[in-house]
Amino acid sequence: MAEVTARRQHLRFCLVLHRVLASDGGNTCFSPYSIASALGLAYQAARGNTAEELRALLSGDEPDIAKQIELLADAAVLDGAGGAGSASGGGQSLRPGQPPDTAQSLGPDEDVEDRASDADPDGEKPVLAVSNTLWAWDQLRINEDFGADLAGWPGARLAYAPFVTDPEGARAAINADVAQTTRDLIPELVPEGAVTVDTVASLVNALYLKVAWRNPFAPAHTTDGVFHTPGGDRTVPMMRQVEQLGYAAADGWRAAVLPATGGVQAVILLPDAYPAAAAPDVADASDAASASVPAEADAPGAAIAADMPAAEATLDADTLAGLLDSVRTRRVSLRMPHVDVGMNVSLTSALDELGVSELFTPAADLSGLSDDPRLLVSDALHEAVLKVDEDGLEGAAATAMMIRLTSVTVEEPVSFVVDRPFLLLVRHATTGAVYFLARVTDPT
Repeated sequence: MAEVTARRQHLRFCLVLHRVLASDGGNTCFSPYSIASALGLAYQAARGNTAEELRALLSGDEPDIAKQIELLADAAVLDGAGGAGSASGGGQSLRPGQPPDTAQSLGPDEDVEDRASDADPDGEKPVLAVSNTLWAWDQLRINEDFGADLAGWPGARLAYAPFVTDPEGARAAINADVAQTTRDLIPELVPEGAVTVDTVASLVNALYLKVAWRNPFAPAHTTDGVFHTPGGDRTVPMMRQVEQLGYAAADGWRAAVLPATGGVQAVILLPDAYPAAAAPDVADASDAASASVPAEADAPGAAIAADMPAAEATLDADTLAGLLDSVRTRRVSLRMPHVDVGMNVSLTSALDELGVSELFTPAADLSGLSDDPRLLVSDALHEAVLKVDEDGLEGAAATAMMIRLTSVTVEEPVSFVVDRPFLLLVRHATTGAVYFLARVTDPT
């Protein structure tokens, strides 16, 4: 029951963040996994009301975030992983007086990488790399208790950087480390000017995921098709396959599940083209093929696309969990576009809107990290990219909490045509942790 509650709270966290970050419309992409990890680290650094605001966002009505942290740790190892990658931090606590230009590993590896035998048909293994790093100024006093907390995170590490004496050097070191974890998909998480002489630390999560489809799309079957964007119809390459896939339909939404290696799955969430009351019953496959598709095809693209904001407003954690729980294997005729989306954003205002505000003010209590009372988070930086093609998916994300001193069968297949704006979750099937959540309104 606790595991079910943790999954539900994680979905709630995903959706409330999506509503804020995607409020301007258009394509969006962020990593709930990366953001939750960075906020979880900040929670362990915080005390008092500062910690309570973070807890409320991460775990809702649950009294602590232990189950959320456990979920994130479990999802840091893909299904079938061998001993080389581990979600448990087995390293030592932080030691005072360590030389400044060294990095102390707190876990078994600098990142967590799946080396499972679960390879794609061409023999390429799925890859998941996760790192959680505390970058610190060598003169900042780090509490040993925080070192013990940090050691419990996947890919945990303490690294020193010359924040005060060489801000640009510190920025370059953080960016190079993130670029290494993300295989250069995120080369510059921390922009110029984000590190100043007042910056003394940064809590950084980085994530890289590359997996192949269990049933790849045949490139020869990719042909041009119409996608209904908010700005009008567009002709885009549409991938196609007819396979036994997970499928569900409920509450104005349909879901198709693309299984990938390593226990990863991509869940396409497609809103009904019309209000649920006017939509045909798709419980029977023949109805879906004969009634639903022609009705959608006759609708103007702008009218179909305009339903997306209204549909998203109906998608809460209970609705999404119910849809995911009702997924059953069906023969599905799937058509969908390539996906290539990304986002680079400061999370500060979004977190403030979601109730995490004290962290960014002089009232912040980060005494769990250090006994220096002057610490606050100056900015929360996030970047994510996600690419989907015939072979599989590749994604990367990173989040940095910048800390400064206040001074210093032969059944008829269900038709699933992704020809209008949709949501895309990339998640770990076993734990339910969502690695990426994207909205695609225009795949061009």
